[in-house]
Amino acid sequence: MLSPVQLYNYLPSELKLKKNATFDFQKKRSVRFRSGLIIACIVTFSGYSCRDKVDKNINQGEIHYSIEYLGNVGIMPREVMPRNLIVSFKNNNILFDISAPFGNSGIMNLANPEKGIFDTYISLLTWRYFYSANPGEPPPGFDAMKNMVVRKTSKTSVICGFNCKNAEVILAGNKDRVHQIWYTNEINIKNPNAANPYREIDGVLMDFFFQIGIAEMHFTAETVYKKEIPDRVFERREKYMRISRDEIDKFMNKMISL
Repeated sequence: MLSPVQLYNYLPSELKLKKNATFDFQKKRSVRFRSGLIIACIVTFSGYSCRDKVDKNINQGEIHYSIEYLGNVGIMPREVMPRNLIVSFKNNNILFDISAPFGNSGIMNLANPEKGIFDTYISLLTWRYFYSANPGEPPPGFDAMKNMVVRKTSKTSVICGFNCKNAEVILAGNKDRVHQIWYTNEINIKNPNAANPYREIDGVLMDFFFQIGIAEMHFTAETVYKKEIPDRVFERREKYMRISRDEIDKFMNKMISL
């Protein structure tokens, strides 16, 4: 099990030199890790069953996804890795929250087009950083998905009561493997993938994958909730230090490769 000092040593050197980017480890010795905390970048919530009957007239709410880990995910046992993702949406705003409910750790991707916010947030213990992208700029952390090929097909399916369309995805680093993703146009969000690598998909992702560093994560929607989401959910977070794209890329890759 890694100590806070060892975790600090995983940080990119640029972040270690930033003002207020470090903390007093002696004062933090009371922090105790349990198995699975080190991954610290992805969500754990209770799973939910997919419902067959849903209200399709929906413009705000939450989608709960399960997570399956494929391939090499570093040294962490799969059994202790986080299992869920929650996406919140309202009108044309969307938040991907891949956060652990312990250790103040996780990753969030936020898109609020009206206010020009396309942010990536990352936290690990007392470190809190964010990168603000320009409109149309690919999100950081997904270099493995750069230049991927997306081919829409005529296949259809039903996920959580929503009619879904299919697309095949081929990553530049492995052109022999074809990934299947599913999306729906029955949830009312404009440009729902503005803060993730699937910008050219014009629907809400219901079954898809992310490749972050060496980790491949497969997400499957289990429940879609129609509920009121406060506007503050889509505001820029406070108490995060702004860093460069290169710095947050390195931080994310270090976290995933623990």
